[in-house]
Formats: sequence, C-alpha cells, structure tokens
Amino acid sequence: MVKSDQFNITPIVASSSLRTLAYEALKAAITKMDIYGRPDEVRLDERKLSQDLGVSRTPVREALTVLEQEGFVRSEARRGVFVIKKTKKEIVGMIHAWAALESMAARLACERATDAQLRSLRELFPEFYEGKPSEHIDEYSDANIRFHQTIISLGHCHVIQDLSSNLLMHVRGIRNTALRQGERAEKSIKEHVEIIKALEARQGDLAERLVREHGLGLAAHVNMYGDYLE
Repeated sequence: MVKSDQFNITPIVASSSLRTLAYEALKAAITKMDIYGRPDEVRLDERKLSQDLGVSRTPVREALTVLEQEGFVRSEARRGVFVIKKTKKEIVGMIHAWAALESMAARLACERATDAQLRSLRELFPEFYEGKPSEHIDEYSDANIRFHQTIISLGHCHVIQDLSSNLLMHVRGIRNTALRQGERAEKSIKEHVEIIKALEARQGDLAERLVREHGLGLAAHVNMYGDYLE
C-alpha cells in the first residue's frame, strides 16, 4: 500500500473526460513523489485511488494504462501496479537529457524572460543565500527542484517544457537524494548562485554552460554514489 505522505492526490470534478482527469491527477501525484528516497517499491492500489479521486475504477484503470505506456508505472499479474524506478545507467542518461534541455532553456531565458522575472530570482530562492543548506535540507531540496523548473519555464519554449516534464519524476527524486550525499548540497548552492548571476546579466553563453555543467556534475555524482540504484 502507498503511504499517505508519499502519494497525495486531490479528488477530481467531472467536467471533461474522467480518464484524462484521472491521468493528470495520477501523473501529478507520481511526479511529486520522492521514489528514490525510500528502499521499498511503491505500489498503487486501484481501489484506493478510485476512492481518493472520487471516481469509478474504470477511468483509473484507463489512466494507469496510459501511464504504463509512458513508462511511469508497470503492471504485474497478480501483484498490481508499481511506480517504476530507473537503474543508475538510465538515471544518468535522463540527467544528461535534462541538462541539455535546461541549458537551452537558460540561453532562451536570457533572450525571452522579462527584466522583472530575472531580477526576482534572488527573491524567489532565498534558501540559496541564507546559511548552509545542510541546516535546512528539506527546504533547500524543495527550492532546488523549483529553481530548475523555473529556468525551464523562463525559456518560454513549450516543447522544452513538455519534454522535460516526463523526466521530472526521476530527476526530482535523484536530486533530492543526492543533496544528502557527500558535499553535493554545498557545491550545488554555489553553482545556483552563479547561474542566477549569469541569468540576471543576460549572458546566454555563460548561463547555458553553467546550467549544463551543473547537470553533468549531478550525473557524475550519481555515477559515484548511485550503486544503490542497481
């Protein structure tokens, strides 16, 4: 069974296709999970999901079928439906893809974001400027992923946003776990500050390079500390 604190879901209102609404709700809940912060498998109970969503089991079953086709869950006969965890090699590949997408978004942000949006980055992420991340790791972990999502959105490119959304669940989980290993949190916070400076100055080449190197650094970190993924 899925722990309530691991899978928070909001009931839906039938205003369009129930399957579509169930799919969107389930995908959002899965994306927000910290699946790599727990050793056990995450099993999704179809009956409980239908109760939580306030719909019959049919749209839930149909939504889970779509999520399985997209690689978010897997269905096992007589066992149920489980959220998929990736291997270390797969995770590193996904981080490389995210780094490519986010670095281009950073370059585009220097061209397309408003002055107000770029100036607000310091105010949006005070966690990067206050004390040591190890002293408030949970808050920093949340700010960390919001920061990378913000860069993606500031690029104002729907294709990049769509492509990165399917990587988010795994990249989020790995980033959260990585911040608790070695000195990744301290290194990460310094790199975030430099990225913000480059974005504020609209230095597209520099912002793109810094974001790419930041992502490649995470990939190297996973290669070093990610044996638990095998």
